[in-house]
Amino acid sequence: MGELILDLVPVALGVVLSPLAIMALVAVLLSGRARTNGIAYLLGWLLGLGGLLAFFLWLFPQLAIRERNEPPLWVPVVRLLIGAFLVCAAVWVYRKGRAHVERMAAASSPRDVVAASPQLPGWLHSVESFRPGRTFLLGVGLFVLNPVDASCAILAALDISQSDVGGTAGAVVAIVFVVVGTLPVAAPVLYVIVRGAEAQPALDRVRTWIAGNSHVLNAALLLVIGALQLEKAIAALL
Repeated sequence: MGELILDLVPVALGVVLSPLAIMALVAVLLSGRARTNGIAYLLGWLLGLGGLLAFFLWLFPQLAIRERNEPPLWVPVVRLLIGAFLVCAAVWVYRKGRAHVERMAAASSPRDVVAASPQLPGWLHSVESFRPGRTFLLGVGLFVLNPVDASCAILAALDISQSDVGGTAGAVVAIVFVVVGTLPVAAPVLYVIVRGAEAQPALDRVRTWIAGNSHVLNAALLLVIGALQLEKAIAALL
């Protein structure tokens, strides 16, 4: 069980350090319905993470993933494809963030600096008008439809399904994975519930830091996860 948890650490960090999800959450918490929408977003994220993980934990045993104590050919192929995708995503995230930094460094006026700085995706500006139901769907969609987060959930389910731990231990590990993956959303929501309007300066600082610095950390993490999956896939195929 300890080895399984260690295998899941980088995958869990891939969920925890999801910049788009956190930036969307900050936008939600700066809206007029911060408390109710924050809770709705948290519940949506929890359903997206827990639901996707539970689905693949059910699916993989149906595919006889541990038949004859050896995974079938499609298991390393899935790892290979996801690993290659994550490595490519790491390169894309880093290059995009570096381009923003270079444009800011070349800016010659305050207006140029503002224009070059990373901005929230345009559709997030409409979060201000969201009601709890729509915000709940935003939380679900930002996990399920984000290929990086979804890939991390699939890899976690694959590792748990392939492990030698029993059903109960596997369920405990899955629950811990969901709890850890929900913490970066739950903590700011609880902070806003407790502090109310006083939380806004801290949220603004978080948004600014993520927009300017998260690309390097996120790219490095995606590269590590992708490389680990490629190593497992190649070892299984040889």
